[in-house]
Amino acid sequence: MRIALTGSSGMLGHDIQKIFDDVELTALKRKDLDITSLDQSVACIKEISPDFLIHSAAYADVDGCERNPEKAYLVNGTGTRNIAIACEEIHCPILYISSDYVFDGASTEPYNEWDMTGPGTKYGRSKLLGEQYVQTLTNRFYIVRTSWLYGKNGNNFVDTICRLLSEKDEIEVVDDQVGSPTYTYDLALKLRELIGKGYGVYHITNSSHCSWFEFAREIARLKSARTNILPTTTERYNRPARRPAYSVLNNTLLRIEGIEELRHWKDALADYLSE
Repeated sequence: MRIALTGSSGMLGHDIQKIFDDVELTALKRKDLDITSLDQSVACIKEISPDFLIHSAAYADVDGCERNPEKAYLVNGTGTRNIAIACEEIHCPILYISSDYVFDGASTEPYNEWDMTGPGTKYGRSKLLGEQYVQTLTNRFYIVRTSWLYGKNGNNFVDTICRLLSEKDEIEVVDDQVGSPTYTYDLALKLRELIGKGYGVYHITNSSHCSWFEFAREIARLKSARTNILPTTTERYNRPARRPAYSVLNNTLLRIEGIEELRHWKDALADYLSE
């Protein structure tokens, strides 16, 4: 199998390359392919002629998207459109990495794949636009929504907390945002398992959920840190983009497809920190 991967230099991209190390994989970085160019996207994908394409390239700076919405829609929307068109021309299935931000975060129960979307940020709207392009421009697709990613090859919450634990005696972490921390290595494993199953929209996260405050406290416990961690509110941080209060994704269609869910987020975190 020949696989093409966009966004190969990102956290998830690095782990996808590890998991798919026994197949012919073309890892595409920004310098290799400008996804915002339709002509370049079509020409590049035709030349590679993959059997499958994983599209993980994105403009993922949530606050940056709020300040620069045109870039958000260009990369996450138009860029995804271009990749979908290129894949359709050679009848190549596409797997698009989407986000919990396509929902409004107002729920009190985990979101199912069929629940109504309603993003409250420019980032969320641009990722939803990407989903809509994939769904309308090809019928050979997987859309995978995930949340709260962390991994070895990029800035993430876990590494930030670890640094703060070593520098400060006391830190504040918001406790009014709830989601499912997801280790990119675990997600990459499940993406490989998903390929070949029924097409459609899937939610894939590590199991169970917590607040950022609870997440930070578990990191501190595993690190045996003595730093005092205090809960605070989102309102204390005047961020350009509104954070969803509730981002828990129910992995319903994964279960229906007969695919085992990812392990508990605490188990994944313990492995990440031990490595």
